[in-house]
Amino acid sequence: MPSFPEAPEVVEPVREWHRLHPRMLIVRPLNETLTLLPVIVIFVVLGNGDPWRIGGGGFAILVIVGLGFLHWRTTKYRITAEQVELHTGLFVRKRLAVPRERIRTVDLTAKLGHRIFGLSAVRVGTGQHSKEGSDGGLTLDAVTSEEAERLRMVLLEVPTATAERTDEVVERPQGVVLAELNPKWLRYAPLSLSGLVAVGAAFGFVANYADDLNLHVVDRAADWVMDSPSALTIAKIVGVVVVLAFLASIVVYVLQYWNYRLTREPDQTVRVQRGLLTSRSVSVSELRLRGVEVQEPLLLRLGGGAKAAAVTTGLGSKGESSLLLPPAPNAEAHRVGAEVLSVADAPTLTALVTHPAAALRRRMVRAIVPVVLLAVGLAIFAPGWAWPIAVALLPFAALLGWDRYRALGHAMDERYLLTRSGSLLRETVALQRTGIIGWQVHQSFFQRRAGLVTVIATTAAGDGAYHVTDVGTSAGLALADEAVPGLLRPFLDQQPG
Repeated sequence: MPSFPEAPEVVEPVREWHRLHPRMLIVRPLNETLTLLPVIVIFVVLGNGDPWRIGGGGFAILVIVGLGFLHWRTTKYRITAEQVELHTGLFVRKRLAVPRERIRTVDLTAKLGHRIFGLSAVRVGTGQHSKEGSDGGLTLDAVTSEEAERLRMVLLEVPTATAERTDEVVERPQGVVLAELNPKWLRYAPLSLSGLVAVGAAFGFVANYADDLNLHVVDRAADWVMDSPSALTIAKIVGVVVVLAFLASIVVYVLQYWNYRLTREPDQTVRVQRGLLTSRSVSVSELRLRGVEVQEPLLLRLGGGAKAAAVTTGLGSKGESSLLLPPAPNAEAHRVGAEVLSVADAPTLTALVTHPAAALRRRMVRAIVPVVLLAVGLAIFAPGWAWPIAVALLPFAALLGWDRYRALGHAMDERYLLTRSGSLLRETVALQRTGIIGWQVHQSFFQRRAGLVTVIATTAAGDGAYHVTDVGTSAGLALADEAVPGLLRPFLDQQPG
């Protein structure tokens, strides 16, 4: 019989491991040094020649540089058809792996140091938790901006056998622009609390390092308050805080949302890009999009503004990663919601069903009774001038209760369940009915006496649960049964005809 040569040995294809870009040897220490710059300045510049302080500052810089080198030297990653793998660490070795079918978002972030050297950090998220490692997510910090864009497209596409080729050049098609920053939106910046938070953080920082900087800010401010008339002092302080908060809110808005652009990419993702010094790009697969949420904090609502967020699997609707639109006109928020959902009419503008009068009574009681109890307590245990202040708050408490009732509402169309609630933060949610995976029915003792019920739609997207609060019992159960036919019916009591 003729002899045949032996079959060649089967060799598995080698999937190449990659390292982070060598420029990270400069960028990582640079970013860390900028973060610790105030402390280093205090140690080195204001050390008054103290060799211990100067040496401590120099040692801190050396440690930062050394840790940056160790991080780069011990980190490698690879992308296969099944998963993304990351190995990092020297003394504590971490081996992270994310199955590609569980990837929900790809977040590209470039701090100032990254941008100077043309790099970006790639955050691969599954969205279960926020801490890296505990949620199965990982961060590649950092690769070139071109590689980061390529990875974004590769990781969000459906995994295939050819997807493991990580050296392939992927052409970047242009997306359809859904929204862009309008400079007129800056007028909504002071209607958020970001400016006040920034002023408070700056004051805390200055007060913390006042002694080392020889400024004595806290002592001088305390002396000025003691030496000035109380009414005039309060007016001056309030005026200064308002002006500083106004200016700081403008600065924070520009830093966070400048260059904002919302696009629909050809790879079936919705992409949000924003940021002035630190640029950020978040891509969400449309296949995992389950709805939108229009958020109206009280001050922003009074100014006719709103924000929009995505309701998508793997992301909560309160984090920055889910943001679709920064503070902008209310009509723009609803328009963006419709564009993202690819519908002609915004579902969040659907006329809502008013809840029963018993829901109004519950909100008025909850708003007024605590103030009444406070006034009674002050009248008994506090000086005589204290209780009238609590009484003066009663009209505002009643107004809050009325506004909370006005916010209540729900509706349903062929595709979406609509629910709205809240006063200090009014939220209108349009949730796909096909995204509802279960129902919870909650009825407290007082709700049962009032003939009310709260039905909660559970979903794998956004916050995980969306409430239709204080609706009539029969109307709430009928709503749940109609939204997802057959899901709740086995648990409903069937009345004899």
